[in-house]
Amino acid sequence: MAAYIPPHKRHSRGGGSSSSSAINPSPSLTPESLSPHFKRGLNFRSSFSDKKKNNRDRGKGGGGGGQKIIYDQNAVSKWFPVGLAASSGDDTDNNDTNFMSLTRLQPISVESFQRKSGEKPLSLVLNHDRVKECSEERSVFMENPWLFAAENVMQDLRSAFQRVQNEVEDNKLEEVKPTLVARVGQILFHGGQSTLPESSLRQLKRSFYTNVSASYMEYIVDEVVPKCMFDFQEEKEIYHIKLSDNMRPDSTISCKCTLAKDREKLEFYKIEWNQVRHLVVDMSCLEKDLDLRLMLCTKRIIKTLTDNEIECIKSLIGSAVLDPDVKGGLRWPLGMDSSGDRYAVVGVWHVNAKSFRNSSIRLKARHADRFDFRTSSGEVSREVAMKMKGIVSNLPEQTKQDDLLHEMLSSNLKLIWENCLCFSSIP
Repeated sequence: MAAYIPPHKRHSRGGGSSSSSAINPSPSLTPESLSPHFKRGLNFRSSFSDKKKNNRDRGKGGGGGGQKIIYDQNAVSKWFPVGLAASSGDDTDNNDTNFMSLTRLQPISVESFQRKSGEKPLSLVLNHDRVKECSEERSVFMENPWLFAAENVMQDLRSAFQRVQNEVEDNKLEEVKPTLVARVGQILFHGGQSTLPESSLRQLKRSFYTNVSASYMEYIVDEVVPKCMFDFQEEKEIYHIKLSDNMRPDSTISCKCTLAKDREKLEFYKIEWNQVRHLVVDMSCLEKDLDLRLMLCTKRIIKTLTDNEIECIKSLIGSAVLDPDVKGGLRWPLGMDSSGDRYAVVGVWHVNAKSFRNSSIRLKARHADRFDFRTSSGEVSREVAMKMKGIVSNLPEQTKQDDLLHEMLSSNLKLIWENCLCFSSIP
């Protein structure tokens, strides 16, 4: 029987997202107005339980590489800008006008996004000419923006920590692992017209683009790691195989595998449900080159599978064929990408990652090659993320001690703000 050639192998090998560079700006666009109610320090938050429980929020929408995005029913998503100092006086209209005069929306080229939507997303950036004029009169930037960010997050983070702690205590059948992670990238606004009539930024859809340039990755590993006293922890090559389960259609199973010693087969070592997001905070870092996302998630290590279920999953993994010429690095022979009427392969990730850590943060720089079998689309990206292990390691204490939580969060955000959000000065 001839081997099945999946759709992504029939296509050109040059697809995927823009992996060779971060984001390529196009000519800037100044909107007529951002929002008459937009001012520094306003928390733009929305509870997903208050919205229509659409497919994406309830986990029926797809994420990259077959990953479904699931939010807790009480999850909070918010966005705010960080960096600009408040205008003098208490006149809200003047504050809004000043902010809008210092910023602009700029269309940018993101191949993976444009391929799906057919349009360029928008990024919020500084109007440097106007900033230069204002700087001659007074400083337009905050002195300690990480403190402002921490204060703006605290109330929601405290509530999210309490929900996560309750989940950890109540779940007796599975191991629940919370993660507080900061990711660098760029906030993309989309869904609007090329010009924005009297519309608010908070009313626009947004996404977070995590692909960064090769030079930025080198900067992080070669300069930030030693400067911030991170110690090398490990380097791993991992395959994540994403499976659908018709018994649980709203979830995705993630199987983590490593290469066997002969490097010809996969060895399965962990199985878990896809992440559940409890808090997502996007920060437009206006005086920096990159933006920041802070996210509190939980994942559940699956321990309740029957022997038959485990054998079905192992059989699927054992059928995978390593192939560096296909997106995701794996393919399956004809008819062997599913197991009866129960499990089916919906995506694969091939990840090479280096991990570093200090007393409070675990920094991971990874190269990820993803493929989604349901949409026949692939994506390659370089990503940098920082898990705030020191905060999460004592979760019960963090839900009770606001001062300690604020101090640790501020310290972590300061390190990231001062070292990880700029790359334009890199040779």
